[in-house]
Amino acid sequence: MTLTPSQNAALIEPRAGTEFELVADWKQMTPADAAAIRAFWLEERAIAKDEEIARRLGEVVLHARAPDGRVAAVCTASTTTPPALGQPVYYWRTFVGSAWRTTKLVRALLNRSCALLGDYARANGYPCIGILLELENARFGETLRRPVWTNPDFVYLGRVIGGRELRIHYFADAELK
Repeated sequence: MTLTPSQNAALIEPRAGTEFELVADWKQMTPADAAAIRAFWLEERAIAKDEEIARRLGEVVLHARAPDGRVAAVCTASTTTPPALGQPVYYWRTFVGSAWRTTKLVRALLNRSCALLGDYARANGYPCIGILLELENARFGETLRRPVWTNPDFVYLGRVIGGRELRIHYFADAELK
């Protein structure tokens, strides 16, 4: 499934003159997209080890293509059951290329990931009940200070050792295991 800004303008709020194409990779990544994402991670020095890249390619939810067709950002999700929750959730990560960090690309990827992973969970008996974020970017500590976010819907859970915030999005109709 490919989602372009013209198909879902509310999702993408790019900087002037920039359009991104969001490409859904969850459980359906093509070899060409895998090669492009691998090259992106290496070029941006996001992930350097081949074993880690191979593992993370199996977790890719979406990637964004810049107007020139190159990968601009990648988000991944892995299943985890945090002891404090005792429930399976997707641990969501994203990496935005250095040229695109001033855009609102993260929000677009997060919104689309919530929809895509939520649809997948509903269709597959809810292997996970939601999405967990661990906010590593210090800018989140300066903005988005409300305990409940509404676009997308995430709730503050607390902090991990080291001070990073945890937030969670629960899928509609999910039930505790």
